[in-house]
Amino acid sequence: MKHIDILIIGAGISGAVLAERYATIGKKVLVIEKRNHIGGNCYDYIDENGILVSKYGAHLFHTNDEAVWRYVNRFADWYTYEHKEVARINNHTVPFPININSINKLFDLDLKDETDMKIWLSQNRTPIVNPSNGEEAILNRTGTVLYANIFKDYIKKQWNKNPAELDAGLLDMIPFKTNFDDRYFSEQCQTLPDGGYTQLFENMLDHPNIEVLLDTDFFDVKDQYKNYEKMFYTGPIDRYFDFKHSLTDTLEYRSLKFVNETIEAPYFQENAVVNYPGTDVDFTRITEYKYFGNQKSDKTTIVKEFTVQEGEPYYPVPTAKNNEIYSRYKEDAAQLTDVHFVGRLANYKYFSMDQAFKNALDLFEELENKTLLQTAV
Repeated sequence: MKHIDILIIGAGISGAVLAERYATIGKKVLVIEKRNHIGGNCYDYIDENGILVSKYGAHLFHTNDEAVWRYVNRFADWYTYEHKEVARINNHTVPFPININSINKLFDLDLKDETDMKIWLSQNRTPIVNPSNGEEAILNRTGTVLYANIFKDYIKKQWNKNPAELDAGLLDMIPFKTNFDDRYFSEQCQTLPDGGYTQLFENMLDHPNIEVLLDTDFFDVKDQYKNYEKMFYTGPIDRYFDFKHSLTDTLEYRSLKFVNETIEAPYFQENAVVNYPGTDVDFTRITEYKYFGNQKSDKTTIVKEFTVQEGEPYYPVPTAKNNEIYSRYKEDAAQLTDVHFVGRLANYKYFSMDQAFKNALDLFEELENKTLLQTAV
């Protein structure tokens, strides 16, 4: 590509959306991706057992946003999938997120309805006005009994942090049901792309104005690309600024390790995802991918998920210290006029899939409407 209007670093949700949008209005777009595939953490593939597997953990699309839903429907056919999970807790297998059935099984109760559940919670929760950290947030919602039996150890396993070290807002996001609804999500639209996410991203990036450069670390080639209108960076924000604020304070990310196993049986577990909140095993969950889309195979593939401190960054770790470090990078980013930081890692903020799509779509609209206004003036 001789001329580049838009330079995009990263071929995940944010990068693919912006590439597609700018290509559609006639801009020449180059996407540089460090990995050997597009799709970011949503990348999936057919494994040796003929099963569609996500390389970086299951990704489940759910939304109430009609604009996002219309947009993703342009690039894939979707089928309804209402995700359900269970957890092994104290020798019980219970619905997860916690609902009435979970409480009844765990504590040998007979709660009949949502009113009973709310009464039980009122008797057990620890009311805290304006929780200041994750521990207080969970105690305020569920109380000491559920905190001790489920959340304290599980959060430590997932984040390698005690709940009191994490932001209240993060743990307020943990789903918790006061009824019998055993679905993991509650949004109106819960669905998966027919054929997988990789096909979705292939369709998004299939445009003559888009070139994708894989297996390329932007920081190895950045000096080759100067004359562009805009750059969109979707990687870790501290990496972009060469870790300038991390000489003593390092911005933390949660990383994951996935261990795939082939099981010589039609199925291994009773559900797509089984969570393990306790300390008796090191992994946090096991995902069995045959359940997604009712796939057929004589064997089955399971994936154990472990939280690790070193490795590819997956999630920002929202602590007071990390938020303060990020604020310094955010100030640096605000000084740049032709570089825009977008996505989970660049904004040091958790996004669900639909939020990631919306974040990129909104940024495009904001920038291009601003451009039109400036041109008109």
